[in-house]
Amino acid sequence: MSQKNETTVLLLTLVITLGLVGSVFLWLGNSSGIRFFKAKNNLSEPIQPPTAETFAQLPNVPSGLFNYGGSTTWAPIRKNVDTAIQTVFPQFQLRYTDPTIGAPGSGSGIKMLLDNQLAFSQSSRPIKDEEYQKAQQRGFTLKEIPVAIDGIAVAVNPNLKVPGLTVAQLKDIYTGKITNWQQVGGPNLAVIPYSRRLEEGGTVEFFDENVLEGEKFGANVQFIPTTTEALKEVAKNPGGMYYASAPEVVGQCTVKPLPLGKTADKFIPPYKEPFIPLQQCPQQRNQLNASTFLSGEYPITRRLFVIVKQNNQSDQQAGETYANLLLTN
Repeated sequence: MSQKNETTVLLLTLVITLGLVGSVFLWLGNSSGIRFFKAKNNLSEPIQPPTAETFAQLPNVPSGLFNYGGSTTWAPIRKNVDTAIQTVFPQFQLRYTDPTIGAPGSGSGIKMLLDNQLAFSQSSRPIKDEEYQKAQQRGFTLKEIPVAIDGIAVAVNPNLKVPGLTVAQLKDIYTGKITNWQQVGGPNLAVIPYSRRLEEGGTVEFFDENVLEGEKFGANVQFIPTTTEALKEVAKNPGGMYYASAPEVVGQCTVKPLPLGKTADKFIPPYKEPFIPLQQCPQQRNQLNASTFLSGEYPITRRLFVIVKQNNQSDQQAGETYANLLLTN
């Protein structure tokens, strides 16, 4: 193996093993079950590398061009890991594919998988019963492979003075019961909550089921098609707020991540303390509070999945290979 490829293999192994892409990767062990690896977010930190040889020798990596798509939560993972995978295994070509109509997301990715437009999909939510049923009607089954733990973070305007929110208060804001920041210890300022629409992503579906508990969004919620646009609105509006995958929020230079708590006496920040003032960004950025995601101390976490089409064909091999690359120890 050339020196360039050896370096790339080592880098990719470190990226995957230590959660450098933003989300905190969990690894499925052998008989011992699930094991967690300490997450780091800075390649310059001195770390003891795992065995790169194990990763490089993953068997049966397929050849060909494979379309994949799905969750926008996976964007930091795609940016860092997928390019490196293709460098180490040039025969395993990956092509991210947006839906022809509508916004990308977990639901649209699974739909495209069902319609044979993708080899595998990335999802920030589990497969739904109706999706399993559609797959069976089309002669195959779907399999969800959990590969990571992710936190949901709330972004607010940098000038907003609020110590944090409980999950119950977050629910009350998005269902329209709390409409002024003064009601949660902040200034006399209207709350402007932003969200993507329910059908547009797994993050929204997760939020609907686990935070709103099935209650409808309030009339005060303003719907924005993408996280990028929503964060721009929060940065412009003093009362604005938005929720998204923590890696999409914590390192931003124009919005502030808000600590969350199960109770008002213990707010947990999604970033490592002390908070780095945004004036120092981008030279210095806030880093994920990964240990609290792993421990469950942070109140809103979820699993991320690779969705595989089980049809005994190249698509199944591609999806399982991709998941195994993320899980290889």
